[in-house]
Amino acid sequence: MPLHVLILSLAAAATQPVPRPHHFSHQFVSPMGEPFRAGAGGDALTAWFGQADANHDGILSSEEMQADAERFFAMLDSNHDGEIDPDEITEYEVNIAPRDRTGLLNLPEPVVAADTDFNRGVSREEFRKAAMLRFQALDVDHQGRLTLSLLESLSPAGPPRAKHVEGPDDTLSGIDPAS
Repeated sequence: MPLHVLILSLAAAATQPVPRPHHFSHQFVSPMGEPFRAGAGGDALTAWFGQADANHDGILSSEEMQADAERFFAMLDSNHDGEIDPDEITEYEVNIAPRDRTGLLNLPEPVVAADTDFNRGVSREEFRKAAMLRFQALDVDHQGRLTLSLLESLSPAGPPRAKHVEGPDDTLSGIDPAS
């Protein structure tokens, strides 16, 4: 193979995307806002899915997502009055939720986003409705179920790779990079 063909082949290969580790390999925030961290060699999205999939059949139903939301609501409603009040929201925002809330949905404040009547608190019913709407948003193929592979396909891409700017050290003597 001529040298210039080999160099062009290598240059083309260098421009192909490099596989990145899964975007949720370290931390993941569930659709309802619960933070998950990956264990040793684990994946945070998989950890949440495994917990939410109560019957462990590999399929997350709307009912299972509702039950997972109910469990998390009960955890946030520390005074057990049926509402995540402003103090409990502050506790969530300051001490529970990670600063980088990487999840499947673009919800910077997933708990507060469930407050549809804007009274600064989230009722159990508001949280239930938010869980149903978020399930529907994730069910992009309208099958009434979520699988881990579907959710992985929805995960946002990791940070973009930096573009390589060709410098003087990148050219070989005697070869025109434009040819």
